[in-house]
Amino acid sequence: MDKRVVFAVAGSGKTKRLIDELDLQKRILLITYTENNCAEIRRRVIARFGHVPTNITVCTYFTFLNSFCYRPLLLVDLKTKGISFDRPSEYSSRQKINSRERYVTPGARIYHARMAKALDAMGCIPALLNRIARYYDKVCVDEVQDFGGHDFNLLKHIVRAPVEILLVGDFYQHTYSTSTDGNVNKGLHDSYERFQRGLRDAGLIVDTQALLKSHRCSTTVCSFVREHVGVDIQPAQDRQSKIQVIEDKQQAADLFAQDATVKLFLREHYLYACHSQTWGASKGQDHYQDVCVVLNPTSWKEYKAGHLPRLAALSRNKLYVACTRARGDLYLMPEALLKGFRATP
Repeated sequence: MDKRVVFAVAGSGKTKRLIDELDLQKRILLITYTENNCAEIRRRVIARFGHVPTNITVCTYFTFLNSFCYRPLLLVDLKTKGISFDRPSEYSSRQKINSRERYVTPGARIYHARMAKALDAMGCIPALLNRIARYYDKVCVDEVQDFGGHDFNLLKHIVRAPVEILLVGDFYQHTYSTSTDGNVNKGLHDSYERFQRGLRDAGLIVDTQALLKSHRCSTTVCSFVREHVGVDIQPAQDRQSKIQVIEDKQQAADLFAQDATVKLFLREHYLYACHSQTWGASKGQDHYQDVCVVLNPTSWKEYKAGHLPRLAALSRNKLYVACTRARGDLYLMPEALLKGFRATP
């Protein structure tokens, strides 16, 4: 029974690999992290089959965690009335591992960061693995690099289910974590090797060779990402495009007005009346042609100094995501040039 995780670079065909693995003769659960990526995968499933077949379930991780895992197995026992996305209180953290008060707020909401741990602490893992085997023949997980905290530990349990397992992801596209809870798996994303080891120890074959090259990004963009962002990405074809750094105010205004070129901001893109998105939220988007990455003051300073890899890890990863959305040309400009277009919050 094949159980593997495939690590890949941006644009190398991770989602295509998942779609190609779909089989009308098998009951398949396809889990992803963000709503955007879930919608993109659903779109691709429909493009292949004309609809979402009844044997294929596409959902986000938290839909799976809440609807398939927590509610059938623990809701009656813990008697909760919803989910709390607040940080677990200090009081709850002092409670025993198998105590209800460790997982549930005084208002009877379960802490989202501890849902996975509650399943483990309350002895639900064997029942969960049986449920998976009862309803599915194969489990696929996209964006595996974004699993963290107790959710990463739950994932390691899930791969033990007697079904086929395929996980895909790009370690350097780790821009969010499913959850955090104190020091649980705190340093998991500090090292690519450590992250791989955690999955290998769970019994997975770790494949870093199948999806080595980007079909989306040109040779030019790949070179820029390697040299300036510090992520090793190679092109599948020798294809040239343009990299242009905008430092003139009029050029910036002209580019701002071009709807065909998406502008990607680190944050607060909604304050600019243009075709825009944030660096992180552009993950999973495969339809952009030319891309303008707008650098905030910190990243612009590091770019000018040649030190972009020194950005905080999450910011560096989001920048990598943003740059690798480009199928065509890549533009970079400092956000300061667009201050006249910024709306008041």
